[in-house]
Amino acid sequence: MDEKYLIDTQCWLHWHIDPEKLGSEQLQVLEDADNEIYFSTVSAWEMNIKYRLKKLKLPALPFRYIPNRIKQDHLQVLPFSLEHSLRTENLPSHHSDPFDRLLITQAQLGDMIILTDDPVFELYDVRVLVS
Repeated sequence: MDEKYLIDTQCWLHWHIDPEKLGSEQLQVLEDADNEIYFSTVSAWEMNIKYRLKKLKLPALPFRYIPNRIKQDHLQVLPFSLEHSLRTENLPSHHSDPFDRLLITQAQLGDMIILTDDPVFELYDVRVLVS
């Protein structure tokens, strides 16, 4: 295997709904079968909340669309743990989005590179591939 990547929520949505918003390097990573791509349960939670608040449109209900896409894309599901939750205490306050802070801790503990379009991630002690 080449590398382990954690795709953040916005990049995952771009990949499936608006792929031209991803950078070419990110698309190469996603298309390379040697890379392990992880989808966090945090992202599913975030999308479900935004869908219910009508801040996110999806082609189908989240409980159908998300698992189907994960399966089709051969992604690994990354569960959120107590250790991930407690690790957020040690993060600097560069980012106010709690979902992004949770993804950062998951990437740190899993030694993963985060695929994101948010340059604020680069302020943390985590490897990032920004579009």
